Amino acid sequence: MLLDLNRFKEVNDTLGHNMGDQLLQQVSCRLNDTVRESDTVARLGGDKFVILMERIVLEHAPEKAEKIIKLLDRPFMLAGQLVDVSASIGIAYFPVHGNDSVSLLQKADLAMYAAKRNHSGFEIYSGALIQGSRADLAFRSELLQAIECDELVLYFQPKIDLHTGKVTSVEALVRWQHPQRGFLPPDLFIPQAEQTGLINQLTFWVLKKALEQCAEFNNTGIEITVAINLSAGSLNDIRMPGEIARMLANSRIKPSMLVIEITESAVMSDPVGALNVLKILDKMGVALTIDDFGTGYSSLAYLSRLPVDEIKIDKSFVLEMVQDQQAAVIVRSTIDLGHNLAKKVVAEGVETLELWNLLSEWGCDTAQGYYMSKPMPADKLMKWLRESRWA
Repeated sequence: MLLDLNRFKEVNDTLGHNMGDQLLQQVSCRLNDTVRESDTVARLGGDKFVILMERIVLEHAPEKAEKIIKLLDRPFMLAGQLVDVSASIGIAYFPVHGNDSVSLLQKADLAMYAAKRNHSGFEIYSGALIQGSRADLAFRSELLQAIECDELVLYFQPKIDLHTGKVTSVEALVRWQHPQRGFLPPDLFIPQAEQTGLINQLTFWVLKKALEQCAEFNNTGIEITVAINLSAGSLNDIRMPGEIARMLANSRIKPSMLVIEITESAVMSDPVGALNVLKILDKMGVALTIDDFGTGYSSLAYLSRLPVDEIKIDKSFVLEMVQDQQAAVIVRSTIDLGHNLAKKVVAEGVETLELWNLLSEWGCDTAQGYYMSKPMPADKLMKWLRESRWA
């Protein structure tokens, strides 16, 4: 079994290498306590451990892996502070998967990265993992080239003030003009960007281009904010606020002109780390929005402590609120909740005049959706901003 700790780098970066060393020692103790005397536990380097189990049938390996994962899921105490980590485990079996230590470790490594990518805890090696690994490697190279060669393009969807009927902001949405596969929407490459470790580079590209477009708006006398989305990986990266501050300074854009949208699930993947990053961004003056509100499993008590300016109601509720009474109740309740927490409320998925009128009647602040405008490239947006009834 090859075992890799999740979030170890974050512990090192946040609490220091001394705390990271203590964590590794505690992990070692737990691993030794859970295996048999005949098993061997070793640290290969960094946060990777290997466990050699002799005289065990492959069918029993998942049970052993689950026991180890459960053991490491319990919080660790470091200098009086509770720290949560987890583990991803790859399993390879002699002689089915290899006849020597090198090939077994290689196969276990492939399985471990599959477990990390799939958030499955553990995986047993199979031939399909090689094909998946090669596909991931090819995709990573293509996306990296797209970022470096500007094959990506930003589209912008306006947000309209329901009281004045005028544009207040635009949301930047990335698309990929792939040389072979054509025009790709974000759901076809953003999940893979997260899995292959390129999400931060992609986020930095989007941020840079969005701020450049915001500066162009300002130069033409149009003062509207620009929103970008942060994934869980980017939100939990403590370096992100510094990069955002640097890009704001380079583009000479006031922090209040940038809106960062984060989903409930991204926040709840690491509530403590997310809150730290959000507090830094809030102090910088960046506006913050909870996206897809109502689809996660977060605590309202926790959400009330987040330094966010807006709540965005997920379009699944907005689109159904005419036909579905329960969806309508959720939308109205969310509007009231947001206002009671002194936050503005945005409704996405506004595709008809009827939805617009209902949201306006219920006191929602902002609307976004196809009724006003589909996402469009920057040149068309500039024309739309001059000529549209919402301009």
